[in-house]
Amino acid sequence: MSATDPQPNRVRSFLFEQLDIRGAWVQLGSAWREMSAGRNYPPPALELLGQLAGVTTLIAANLKQAGRLTFQLRGEGGISLLVMDCDEQLRLRGMARTRQGINEASDLAAGKLPALLGEGALTLTLDTADMRQPYQSHVPLQGDTLAAVFEHYLAQSEQLPTRLWLAANGDTAAGLFLQALPGASLRDADGWNRVQMLASTVRADELLGLGAIKLIERLFPEEDVRVYDPRPVSYYCPYDPAKIYSMLRGVGRAECESILAEHGEIRVHDDICNHEYVLDAAAVAALFA
Repeated sequence: MSATDPQPNRVRSFLFEQLDIRGAWVQLGSAWREMSAGRNYPPPALELLGQLAGVTTLIAANLKQAGRLTFQLRGEGGISLLVMDCDEQLRLRGMARTRQGINEASDLAAGKLPALLGEGALTLTLDTADMRQPYQSHVPLQGDTLAAVFEHYLAQSEQLPTRLWLAANGDTAAGLFLQALPGASLRDADGWNRVQMLASTVRADELLGLGAIKLIERLFPEEDVRVYDPRPVSYYCPYDPAKIYSMLRGVGRAECESILAEHGEIRVHDDICNHEYVLDAAAVAALFA
């Protein structure tokens, strides 16, 4: 492992050569800050959305077929909705929705996820080029942390033992992923247990502050690990007026003119990208010309 550590906004895969165990590391800096800028989320929602950005990137980077991956977490608690979308180029966008009264001091690391989300479900949507229609799956939220929720989901969907460690703050979102490949126990009966225990010593500040090479060397100094080249991750949520115009045409001219008569303009807020679109009477007339 002689390569230098990558800068933030990178995902990096690695393989334990003698154990048939694979892993991945992600660290998001400016991409995460751009996504959360201007949102004014309460600290628990900000932290949870950052963790979701990390785990979505890790899973998207390990897809067998490139495609668009979207996760939604819906709940009845103070955080009612989390959405994270990642395409085949590892371009992210996401949002959170909260209710009034959310406890700003909630500590996610202390297993407070059920209190924040309440009863809810995790929905995966996967869209690849060879699919006639996107694949969807729904599972109930099971686990006291977001990492535990996704460990349970991956164990069910992929039938492979999986562990996750996630961390996020206002500046950085990061994650570590480990998965035992089929036949790993035949290579080394204690390998998976040993690697899990070593990885479990990782601290949040190490996930957020160390690069992949340094983190792997710190956690697995005696293991033979091959580290692959990093892949860049970015935040991508440009203005898209055509989408808004299409939506308003679907609403119809009469309804749009009714809104204009009452408010003098039409305002449309794109929640996932946090963009505001404003149309005056001239713009609406041109829309239906």
